[in-house]
Amino acid sequence: MSVADYKQDEGLPKTGREKYKPWSYNLASTNVYIPRFTAGQPKWFAAVTYSGKNNKCARVLIMAEQPETQRWEMVAAADLDDKKQVPKIALDADGYATAIDATSTKAVAAPADVLRAAVIDNFSTGGDLTGRKVFATTKTSKRQIKVHDETIHKFGSRGTTEFSSAVTEFPDSYALKTADGSALVVLAHTHTQRDAVAHSGLQIVPDKEDRAWLGTTPSPSFTYTFTCSDVATVPTTPGKSQLIGYTCRRTAAEGLSTSM
Repeated sequence: MSVADYKQDEGLPKTGREKYKPWSYNLASTNVYIPRFTAGQPKWFAAVTYSGKNNKCARVLIMAEQPETQRWEMVAAADLDDKKQVPKIALDADGYATAIDATSTKAVAAPADVLRAAVIDNFSTGGDLTGRKVFATTKTSKRQIKVHDETIHKFGSRGTTEFSSAVTEFPDSYALKTADGSALVVLAHTHTQRDAVAHSGLQIVPDKEDRAWLGTTPSPSFTYTFTCSDVATVPTTPGKSQLIGYTCRRTAAEGLSTSM
């Protein structure tokens, strides 16, 4: 996602690029949650950082140690729609959090693959198949469904838009036990968006944000790939999960004219 941001910016004319400004997270308004791990287990920790007036904006970060390099990298970052939705994380007597296996049905009511499929369904069908079954109605789930509802009609009678599932390049999930016995789960998903004209004689002109991948040559269809980080609170007993935040980036795009 970060590499895609740089690539997208480099595809813009220099006059259209925003000046880069160094930034950092304010540790004074950041809560860090470190689980206990035994020897051989992958090491990671979560952080919730706040920014803006009265710390209005909240973001969940996941830092993981990379086995190959022994370096720590930020592997997920997702903005939350409402900081009030951040659950209280359970801590032991020494202040450590408890990691949960988000892939196991014994640990959570909806494992990561079910959450991922439901998120993608929000985009692809507006939640009609599994999205509304897995997730309770939240600002975040409604925002994803709104993307579907508005985007599929953007061309009117001149074209179509379809969302589809794609292979998730980063299938790892991260989960912490919350004070109420549920889990805070962070995962990634990948979906595609295919825009196509309705009949011959029409073409689509790439948006300026797409020029790093597509150039400026029109095409009868384009397929965009989005990589996203999603955050949900998931019960450990049967019940609906709550999607509380997501962040997506366009990470690839191709058209008929660029793939020939």
